[in-house]
Amino acid sequence: MNENANFGASQKQASVAARISELSCLPMTELWTLWDRYFTRRPPYPNRTHVESRIAYKLQEDAFGGLAVATRQRLEAIGAKHSKIKQRAKPREFNFAPGTVLLREWGEREHKVTVSATGQFEYEGRPFKSLTAVARYITGARWSGPLFFGLAQGGAK
Repeated sequence: MNENANFGASQKQASVAARISELSCLPMTELWTLWDRYFTRRPPYPNRTHVESRIAYKLQEDAFGGLAVATRQRLEAIGAKHSKIKQRAKPREFNFAPGTVLLREWGEREHKVTVSATGQFEYEGRPFKSLTAVARYITGARWSGPLFFGLAQGGAK
């Protein structure tokens, strides 16, 4: 790297460092303006330290680039492996062909659900956005639709 490139890089670092150090002096209204530039929604329980740190990261990311995809995935895997916070299982995707019929006996009768061309579910001529909505309609209780129709472990028997 030549001297001009080194000088440019150090100026960029100084500029980013100066912008980050100014964050602590900004009123919250200006911090929120910066936040809204980088994020789609605001945190549910914000505090100034959190807001400043997230904006500082984004300023650095803009100036020097973010993490490589492989690095990000590796860090997420390490975090998930060592976290004491229980993760919810990711919902399974069910891709039914239009016209697929799901049958379930419940309350001494057979219930028939048909998958429509739009990916919705039809039961007794009514459209439903999800199998869970159909299961709730049939039983009057909160049921997992895939579980109710025997598509997930421990489902209908």
